[in-house]
Amino acid sequence: MNILAELQSRFAAALTDLAPDPQAYAAMVRPAQDARNGDYQANCAMPLARIVGAKPHDVAKTIIDRARLDDLCEPPTVAGPGFINLTLRREFLEHTLAAVAADRRFGAPAAESPKSIVVDFSSPNVAKPMHVGHLRSTVIGDALHRILEFAGHQVLSDNHVGDWGTQFGMILYGYKHFLDAEAYVADKVGELARLYRLVNQLCDCHDARESLPRLRAELEAATAKLPALEAAAGQDKAAQAALKKARAELDKQREELKTAERKVAAVEQDPAMRELADAHPGIARAARDETAKLHAGDPENRALWDEFLPACLGALQRLYDRLGIQFDHTLGESFYDPYLPEVVRQLASRGLAVESDGARCVFLEGRNAPFIVQKGDGAYTYATTDLATIEYRVKEFGAQIILYVVDARQSDHFEMLFETARRWGFADVECRHISFGMVLGEDGRPFKTRAGDTVGLESLLDEAIREARRIVDENDDSKRNEHDQPAPELDDAERAAVAEAVGLGGIKYADLRHNRESDYVFSWSKMLAKTGDTATYLQYAYARTRGILRKAEAAGAAAGTAPIAMAQPAERALALHICRFPEAVSAVAQEYRPNFLTQYLFELANSFSSFYDACPVMKEPDPAVRASRLRLVDLTGAVLKKGLSLLGIQACERM
Repeated sequence: MNILAELQSRFAAALTDLAPDPQAYAAMVRPAQDARNGDYQANCAMPLARIVGAKPHDVAKTIIDRARLDDLCEPPTVAGPGFINLTLRREFLEHTLAAVAADRRFGAPAAESPKSIVVDFSSPNVAKPMHVGHLRSTVIGDALHRILEFAGHQVLSDNHVGDWGTQFGMILYGYKHFLDAEAYVADKVGELARLYRLVNQLCDCHDARESLPRLRAELEAATAKLPALEAAAGQDKAAQAALKKARAELDKQREELKTAERKVAAVEQDPAMRELADAHPGIARAARDETAKLHAGDPENRALWDEFLPACLGALQRLYDRLGIQFDHTLGESFYDPYLPEVVRQLASRGLAVESDGARCVFLEGRNAPFIVQKGDGAYTYATTDLATIEYRVKEFGAQIILYVVDARQSDHFEMLFETARRWGFADVECRHISFGMVLGEDGRPFKTRAGDTVGLESLLDEAIREARRIVDENDDSKRNEHDQPAPELDDAERAAVAEAVGLGGIKYADLRHNRESDYVFSWSKMLAKTGDTATYLQYAYARTRGILRKAEAAGAAAGTAPIAMAQPAERALALHICRFPEAVSAVAQEYRPNFLTQYLFELANSFSSFYDACPVMKEPDPAVRASRLRLVDLTGAVLKKGLSLLGIQACERM
């Protein structure tokens, strides 16, 4: 049972004919932040009082009189100006906890009206190694897939990989001009990645060379205007705002110039790279031509693409296997290429796609730039592919909801995509951009290596596991027996397995625990800490519950099916928190925010720690109380394990 949902339902019934939107006011029933105010609190009387023209305290009294809560709660109380405090009846809580303990879903009901949902996440370019920038989409998308499926929906995961774009033109050009044949035989994917980086760097150098005169002229002109703006600022707020804007733009121009200069210097200061750049002055155009030839069906390029792709996909899958992530479908951009002409034809026939400067564009109200679906040279765009993808998912998968787990910088693209799809005829499918912020280093900038390169995801996982192994070794080596002698519990294989679970779990949880729309700072020390809001803390809490149960079993005191009592405040607090598991699952399923579940699990682990400190388990002399507490320990561990699994994190029996 979802207790919060039940309370909100009863409040909605009580608010009928009293509030203009009963559901909205009932949603103001929330878990109490302070246990002294009860278990739940309703704050709807204050805003409602302004509408009905009565005192908030009187409105609260009216709501209490109307609500039928006797079977759930002790008599509600009104605090302050109109806060309604709700405390669950002990009998109700015991009954609910017993039902949770007997339910594989721990009380979380399956969706009454399950939806067909496609979750689009990860989506790397297959010709390049995955890096830390792919982490958030991959981890958040996998967690949402797991949680929505557990919530009872029909969920498909689709990895919409980039296997058809400009990066393949760069690789094709690099293969034909710069291939190291021996390296290719030894490590096909590694050599293709090197070729991509090489061609991309040369293209960037040429582009930067061409842009330097313009960037310098623009910076000089902007700098020359600054003294006049500073002189005019004075006390004039509009002039001050103009000055502030000009300074910000100047900083941006300086950074653009520095970036271009760095790209040029990186090539020109390396004699071998400079020689390559001079020998291939039209490399950017030539790489685009290779892409065009591939798309046009050129036999040589298509044969090479067929050779490259399996190895690239295999490298990605090995990384996903390490992370414990599987996809129902991996339909890349190339899959949709045959559909693109018909997409543009349909858009044109409906008057949506019109010609503009040789290109075909969809013009949307309130947008300065059009949504380009076919370039002037006839090439299609990401927009065209994404529209074809929506059509395919609706017609072939029966999608009712499509979630795109993509970083926030793509928000404009998705707003235009969804509006175009709606006008095209797909208004019935709900498309949502599940946006997220960036992973930052401790300097507050995008997380990179000391050399300034983007951190590779595989190297990040390796480092996390190495760091976790160090922590696992220290923890196990520090264990002592009753004679104060060293008593480590784990052999080398077990330590390696725990380090894998802790390292990968730490990376995932560090990402998921944040509001997905916020940037977050990546910190090794915080990520793997045994205390605080970390996966390691939760994994230790679970392992602790298993350790207690192992000792109980060895002593012949297993929990069995003993009734769970709540005589002590810490017992009741832990029982209440266990019963709130359905609320956390429901909140994630409604808002697509995994941090609601991480917060719940962290609070559950804290509640368990408080319970264990306050309530002896194995030292409890009363067998009935001891058995009750062992069941609480067992149930806490089971909920922790289930919650971690919904986040894609492994629980460890020993740590």
